[in-house]
Amino acid sequence: MHQAEIGIIGGSGLYAMPGLKNPQQLEVTTPFGDPSDVFMAGELEGRQVVFLARHGRGHRILPTDLNFRANIFAMKKLGVERIISVSAVGSLKLEHKPTEFVVPDQFIDRTTQRRSTFFGDGIVGHVAFGDPVCATVAKAIQHGAQTAGVVAKSGGVYVCMEGPQFSTRAESNLYRSWGADIIGMTNLQEAKLAREAELCYVTVAMVTDYDCWHPHHDSVTVDQIIAVLVKNAENAAKVVRQTVAAMPKDRSCKCGSALAHAILTDRKKIHAATKKKLDLIIGKYMKKGG
Repeated sequence: MHQAEIGIIGGSGLYAMPGLKNPQQLEVTTPFGDPSDVFMAGELEGRQVVFLARHGRGHRILPTDLNFRANIFAMKKLGVERIISVSAVGSLKLEHKPTEFVVPDQFIDRTTQRRSTFFGDGIVGHVAFGDPVCATVAKAIQHGAQTAGVVAKSGGVYVCMEGPQFSTRAESNLYRSWGADIIGMTNLQEAKLAREAELCYVTVAMVTDYDCWHPHHDSVTVDQIIAVLVKNAENAAKVVRQTVAAMPKDRSCKCGSALAHAILTDRKKIHAATKKKLDLIIGKYMKKGG
């Protein structure tokens, strides 16, 4: 199996990674089913990376129907240690303008129909999630955005809604009253699973429009939204490229040991089939008492 160090997840508008050298298409199987699509592996800025189109090429998969566990498990299987996740979002604040990026450091979960843990089937684990993104990768993204000449605001709250419908105006104003910055449909589950898989994770949120709270929201045309998506995708590719170039070689954050004190289940009580299924993630913690 091909080994990479950095994983890139492309959201709405970004279905491929420009500039990938020696591209190789990879099909990855997981105990949790199939990922969203094949992975594209290659070299970017001298680093080995893999790219996955979150919704599949052609944008075929609803947010609720995404197999988040397979996507993150496959990243782990490919050797990835850090994930840069690009996602289209709506803005909940006037200061976050369309075509600008936000790098959120907090999330609020408003989803209801998703599986966002690798645990279960006889094993219980509770990871710390107070700080859901990796500060090291976030810093690299800020450097990458600055180098690329793209506005990427550091910090903020991402509301993850179920969808596929957008918010009602009452919901949008409620989230604004909470002080939230942006709203999307995909990134919280990725962040949770990446933490369980001991992978670094950060969202690059591309603002496409103001959510329906904005008085001029209904006057925005489809053509305008598509134009913003295209511009965002171009800028995201530049930011990702410069971020990869700026990423430290060594990994000194705590993300790589997130499960060190998270597994509560007596190792002797965990079924062999469950241990085998999760070996890639929990294997190093099963040596004692298992």
